[in-house]
Amino acid sequence: MNLFKNIFGSSDEPTNTSKVGWRPLTDMGQLNEIINESTDKPVAIFKHSTRCGVSRMTLKQFENEYDMHDKITPYFLDLLEHRQLSDAVASRFSVEHESPQLLLIRNGEPVYIASHGDIYADDLKRYI
Repeated sequence: MNLFKNIFGSSDEPTNTSKVGWRPLTDMGQLNEIINESTDKPVAIFKHSTRCGVSRMTLKQFENEYDMHDKITPYFLDLLEHRQLSDAVASRFSVEHESPQLLLIRNGEPVYIASHGDIYADDLKRYI
């Protein structure tokens, strides 16, 4: 069983040991904060389904590649816990809801959107 947990991760992602330094996205009011923050520094939103193996694998891969601590502000959205907020993100930034999904917001607008197997930290760097 540990082999599967090591490969796919657990449903408790992201872990406290994540090197990303996620900020939890849990409140609708945070969307306005994110838009304001993104004028000074790009903001990433990672939408994750804790019940999806593909989402877990993508999250683990992203976390392992991540090395942009001072370049972006990363937010983590558990879309199962906060489905209305996930829908609000999709509506506000005019993107189709997907999971997993990564958005990079700069000056209040999405400049990079990726989902599923197209989410890579190295790709994100090109849009910072």
